[in-house]
Amino acid sequence: MGMTMTQKIIAAHGGRDSVKAGELIRVDLDLVLGNDVTSPVAINEFEKAGFTKLFDKDKVVFVMDHFTPNKDINSAMLCKRARDFARKYAITHYYESGNVGVEHALLPEQGLVAPGEIIIGADSHTCTYGALGAYSTGVGSTDMAAGMYSGQAWFKVPSAIKFVLKGKLQPFVSGKDVILTIIGMIGVEGARYKSMEFTGEGLSSLSMDDRLCMANMAIEAGGKNGIFEVDDITLAYVKERVSRPFTVYKADEDAQYDEVYEIDLSQIQPTVAFPHLPENTRPVSQAGEVPIDQVVIGSCTNGRLEDMRAAAAVLKGRKVAAGVRCIIIPATPLIYRQSMDEGLFDIFMEAGCVISPPTCGPCLGGHMGILAEGERAVATTNRNFVGRMGHTGSEVYLASPAVAAASAVCGRIAQPDELDNGGRG
Repeated sequence: MGMTMTQKIIAAHGGRDSVKAGELIRVDLDLVLGNDVTSPVAINEFEKAGFTKLFDKDKVVFVMDHFTPNKDINSAMLCKRARDFARKYAITHYYESGNVGVEHALLPEQGLVAPGEIIIGADSHTCTYGALGAYSTGVGSTDMAAGMYSGQAWFKVPSAIKFVLKGKLQPFVSGKDVILTIIGMIGVEGARYKSMEFTGEGLSSLSMDDRLCMANMAIEAGGKNGIFEVDDITLAYVKERVSRPFTVYKADEDAQYDEVYEIDLSQIQPTVAFPHLPENTRPVSQAGEVPIDQVVIGSCTNGRLEDMRAAAAVLKGRKVAAGVRCIIIPATPLIYRQSMDEGLFDIFMEAGCVISPPTCGPCLGGHMGILAEGERAVATTNRNFVGRMGHTGSEVYLASPAVAAASAVCGRIAQPDELDNGGRG
């Protein structure tokens, strides 16, 4: 019986010729990731277990991105705990302050993930790296601790759903609209503990930034992981960043899937997810009159350079509506510098936006944009649960950078084409 991409990667890392869905298997890991929230918990478990070494100091990554720059004493103590541990064990890839970025934008950019690898991270959006044809998934801090020590993890082999993409994206439509549409179609439990596998000729219409966004949000459909078939776009991206050998895995023609969906990208419209679940989607054209108080453009979902450009294309020559706060968060120092060099910051500031250093910040209700009771935000983040960005009486609407920027200008949820500005950013 044939195997999916994910199953092939798991089999190779478990020293097996083949695996099937439902099997339990121990695999070798290529990378273990933690952040300022989860690493200290993993460190506690690491020390409680009596571990005194890392399996490979080059393959453990700490990224201090959630509450940094430190917002209070507690967040400062969490970072100190991780920083001291990283120094003790000479962890090569420790990111904080001037070199920190939002972890799931930073790692691909730095060449720390590659096709065919297995990455675990104590953060649910670790599934982002499936955009590169890797098997990556979120784990708890205890599994992170075990992974730091042993370089291994146990998995139940997931079954899979296949998404065959065809057609080409229309203007103002991005990977964010595609994945929101899919989540709206299958629901937040539609892919529970399954691999979401993306393939088809429509891949050529999706940039790496689109794919990273889509893989990131596989968890919002309950997926164990999201993974894209490796093509020339993937290889071009990897070639610029990765020098080590890697293996590309392609699903067998007779691989078994629980469901197969065909998605015509040309039919996808700008989409928004209403509170309080990512599955509550509708086309922006059907959103109605929803006034807003805040817009956030950033996060591990949509804080990349294409996202900055898309927002700037809409905001250029325009002003953020009175009474609306618009926060722009480039996801890494490189994206920050590129945005500045391209003049995007001038556009943002002239429009009345505030520009934040790279941080997860408001996405999880951490800082840099907390909502008060009764406030509404349009955000390019990945979750809109009750109280996700602040008060439990606030509301979060998920959208693409273009929709978010248009909404900032209109003071309500709006389509970019309402502003007469043509093309994708």
